[in-house]
Amino acid sequence: MIRLLALLCLLVPTVAAASATEALKTFLGQTQTVRARFAQMVLDKNLKPLQQAQGVMQFSRPGKFRWDYQKPYEQVIVGDGTRLWIHDKDLNQVTVRKLDRALGASPAALLAGSNELERDFTLKNVSSEKGLDWLEAVPKNRDTIFERVRMGFGKSGLEAMELRDQFGQVTVITFADVERNPKLSAEVFRFTPPKGADVITE
Repeated sequence: MIRLLALLCLLVPTVAAASATEALKTFLGQTQTVRARFAQMVLDKNLKPLQQAQGVMQFSRPGKFRWDYQKPYEQVIVGDGTRLWIHDKDLNQVTVRKLDRALGASPAALLAGSNELERDFTLKNVSSEKGLDWLEAVPKNRDTIFERVRMGFGKSGLEAMELRDQFGQVTVITFADVERNPKLSAEVFRFTPPKGADVITE
């Protein structure tokens, strides 16, 4: 579940004198691709750190993305527009599922899915904290592991995200070296299971 929490963590440009909700909607109209470094921390319901990770993410709307976890473990997550691939390098195990089932009304659908945000989410601006303006997105479909997603906007765009699941765990992600609309090769979003890998289809 931790690895799937990360799928949505994509970057939004700054919009002067605009609310976080307006910034998100502007992003969907102006941003096609993104590449950035990320740092991720998972906290339990008492906000005690459980796990930390970092790596590089890339995406191309709609529905194509790649997350390369580099530390403390190596893992690759690829959405090719049709299927979702998750490769655990230590186990040499690949999990594959239909992308529409993986996205749905999940956090990933906020930025990597369609532009019909308010069909699947209730969006609202919340108070500023730690120098960031925050947007909260609550799924209208309650059949999801996520209770809500918060996105914090600063001078460089989306600087932080908080994803809270139904078990009380919180995933916090921060971004650095953000490139908006870089030219990305189609090969970035293609995945072929390594030779000898155990492939599990869900």
